[in-house]
Amino acid sequence: MTTIEGAAGLANRIRPVVQVLGGRFMTSPELAEVEAEVGLPPRSLYVRGRSAVLGDVPPKVAAELFGIFPHWLFDFVLPPATAALDAPAAVRAYAESSARWSRVHLSAVPEPGRLADLLFRVVDAADASGLALFAGWKDASRPEGDVERLGFALMVFRELRGGLHFAALRTVGLSVPEAVIVDPEGGRARLLRTAWPEEAADELVAAAARKPDLRERWHRAEALTDDRVDELLASELADLERVELEHRLAELFAQVETSRGA
Repeated sequence: MTTIEGAAGLANRIRPVVQVLGGRFMTSPELAEVEAEVGLPPRSLYVRGRSAVLGDVPPKVAAELFGIFPHWLFDFVLPPATAALDAPAAVRAYAESSARWSRVHLSAVPEPGRLADLLFRVVDAADASGLALFAGWKDASRPEGDVERLGFALMVFRELRGGLHFAALRTVGLSVPEAVIVDPEGGRARLLRTAWPEEAADELVAAAARKPDLRERWHRAEALTDDRVDELLASELADLERVELEHRLAELFAQVETSRGA
């Protein structure tokens, strides 16, 4: 029998790898290439493709699902993208973007199918209720090639952790922008990078500052998220498999980052 304690801390240690590599294709040249091929306006496939796994999602609903962006962005981007590309085609284009990015950046990874299998075992066992984007991508068609499967697995695992984190934020009474503000990797600069106008960003920062326990709430949400992911890892992977997962993810991250700097 494995124990939850045996996996303690693993979710936190692998978070940067999953967060970075599971989402890097979303702003990649490969996605821009596919975007142009399917006739979408620049910088719209991310919004259309990621949400289209749930169908033709209204802009207001999509904004709530994504959480981090201002609503005006979806009002501006999503309607023309929806008119240009139907939902099934948008899902295929988004998945193709991940596949192309994976072939460029993950092809040198040893045994990519093994790492994909470990990630998918956790993904497939996770309860998706209340985690809309994760539920959609968990159920979506998966690529056949091992390299492409690995990129897809990283993306879906990232959706799982993101959905759990949003739920944890609600539990401690924080909004997603408030979490972005207090996150050492976020702050006002990240709000500006995610399309918030300066005035709106300043208002959000000022409102967040009025919560004296903001940082403590954020740390509780992070811990809750890690706890849920650790439970999944412990229930689905044996002790040696968890060690293997961490080792393979660390090796993957080092290889991808080294190739970027070359």
